[in-house]
Amino acid sequence: MWIERLLADKVGVGTLEVTWADGGRRSYGSGGPPRAQMVLHRPRALRRIALDPEFMLGQTYMDGDWSAGEGGVPAVLAVLLRNSKRKAGAVKRAAHRALRPLQQWNRRAAARRNAGAHYNLDQWLFRGFLDHELHYSCAYFRRPDMDLEAAQYAKCEHIRRKLLLRPGDRVLDIGCGWGSLALHLARREGKVQVVGLTLSEEQCRAARERVREEGLTDQVEIRLQDYREVTECFDRVVSVGMFEHVGAPYFSTYFRKVRDVLAEDGVAMIHTIGRITPPALTNPWIRRHIFPGGYIPAVSEVAAAVERSGLVQTDLEILRLHYALTLSHWQRRFQALRPIVAERMGDRFCRMWEFYLAVSEAAFRWRGMAVLQFQLARDQGAVPLTRDYLYGGEAAVSPVLSVRSEKALDRGLARRNIVD
Repeated sequence: MWIERLLADKVGVGTLEVTWADGGRRSYGSGGPPRAQMVLHRPRALRRIALDPEFMLGQTYMDGDWSAGEGGVPAVLAVLLRNSKRKAGAVKRAAHRALRPLQQWNRRAAARRNAGAHYNLDQWLFRGFLDHELHYSCAYFRRPDMDLEAAQYAKCEHIRRKLLLRPGDRVLDIGCGWGSLALHLARREGKVQVVGLTLSEEQCRAARERVREEGLTDQVEIRLQDYREVTECFDRVVSVGMFEHVGAPYFSTYFRKVRDVLAEDGVAMIHTIGRITPPALTNPWIRRHIFPGGYIPAVSEVAAAVERSGLVQTDLEILRLHYALTLSHWQRRFQALRPIVAERMGDRFCRMWEFYLAVSEAAFRWRGMAVLQFQLARDQGAVPLTRDYLYGGEAAVSPVLSVRSEKALDRGLARRNIVD
C-alpha cells in the first residue's frame, strides 16, 4: 500500500507505531526515541493526512479519525514534525506573498469578528487552564522548573522593567485581554494610569469586573476599542500577544499609530510570537478553527515595519523555548479539566483544543517559532545605554504580593474551582 511505503520512506528519526483500523500494527522509523503511537479509527485517516498534511493532520484528529497512544498528541507531533521538511521553493514563496493579504484582511469590523471568534468563548474554559491571573501569553521561565504562576509573574516584571515606568506615566495596553498586565502594572507602580484595549466583549466585561474587585478604577480603564481609534498621547505603550492579530497588510498602520500616540520621550514594548525563519502562511487548520485572520510575522517583517514608522529599535530580545514550556503547562492543566470540557462542549471541541495546544508547542520546538520583544522609542536617549536595569533585583523569583493582590489571587483560586 502506497501510504505504508510513504511512512517507511519519510519516518527516519524516532519511531512511529501505527495501529491500523483493521487491528494490524506496524512500526516505522529508527526504532529509537522519540516514540509515538497513532491508533487509526478509520482507514481513510492517513490518506487524508498525506494529501494535505498542514490542514488534515489536525482536521482528522478533530474528526476522530485517529487517536494518540502513550505520550498523546505531543509525542505524535514530535515524530512527524522532526521528519518533515518545510523549505519553500520560489513558486511557493510567491504564492505566500500573493495570498497573505487575502488571509489577513483585518479591517476594523473583521478584526472585531475575528477576536470574538476565539476570545468570547466561555471564560470558565480559560480560567481552567491558564494561571490564576489569566495571562494568555508566553510566560518567562528564568528557570525551566518554575511553576506557571511564578513564570507569568516573572514575565510581567520583565516587561515592567523594559517599560521604565515613572510616577504619573500614562500607559496604553493594546490587546489587554482580561486585564492581567494592566492590573499588574497598577499594583506594582502605584502612581501610573493604564488604559487597556480589547475587541472582545467578554474580555472587556470580565476585565472591568476585575478592576472593580481590586479597587483600581482610579488607575485602570478598560475600553472596547480598536487601537486605530486611539487619539490621546501616552508615555508608555505595551502590547502583549496582540500583534499576531494585526495582519501583514496593517503592520505599517500599527506602528505608525504606536508612534503617533507615544510621547516624545516615551517607550513602547511589543511582545509577539514571531518566526525566526523566512515569512510563510499561517497554518490553515489554525486559521480555520483557532485564530481567523491571524498571522505570525517573521523578524524581518516586523523590523521593516518599525523602520518605516520612524520609531527607533532600542532593544530586541528573542525568547526561544519559553512558549513551548508555557504551552506544556497549559496542556497539562487542560487534560486535568478535559472530562468537564467534554461534558459541557463535546469531545470534538476537546480534540480541537488539545491539538491546538500540542501543535503550537511543537511549532516552538521544531518549526522556528519564538517570542519577540521589541522595545521602541521616538528618541534613542529615552532608554539607558546598557541592559543593566533589566536584571538588577531579579534574584527573587517568587512573587512579592501586596495585600490587595493576595486577595485577587484568592479570588483566582476560587474561580478555578469551575465544577462548583
